[in-house]
Amino acid sequence: MRGRWWFAAVRPQGKREGIWALPKGIVDAGESPAETALREGFEETGVVGRLVSKLGDVRYVYTWEGERVFKVVSFFLAHAQRGRIDALPPGMEVEVAEARWLPLDDATRLLAYGGERNMAVTAAEKLASDPL
Repeated sequence: MRGRWWFAAVRPQGKREGIWALPKGIVDAGESPAETALREGFEETGVVGRLVSKLGDVRYVYTWEGERVFKVVSFFLAHAQRGRIDALPPGMEVEVAEARWLPLDDATRLLAYGGERNMAVTAAEKLASDPL
């Protein structure tokens, strides 16, 4: 893994093989978006991270049970500190089929969602100009 940047990706439960996404989730009461990012990253991958910086927000609209929902998802760059990506915390099999390290260079090809692909490009640009 040395010499390349890697990112933690998840295949959400119920999605076919090859559908990769970034860990994310709902902000709990009293929690900041950055705290949520670190918590969700651990819960969905088993890896504890250290926050580096905010990458940006993705805004989108979808329809749920006949109502339009406007959503903002904030993404953060974090440095892996400890944990094993192949050891999901108990109970996560409900949400996550698998978690895996994937090469950041391949993110635009591997990530299923456009906004997440854009965040991966932003992360790569940040790391190229200011490595951890």
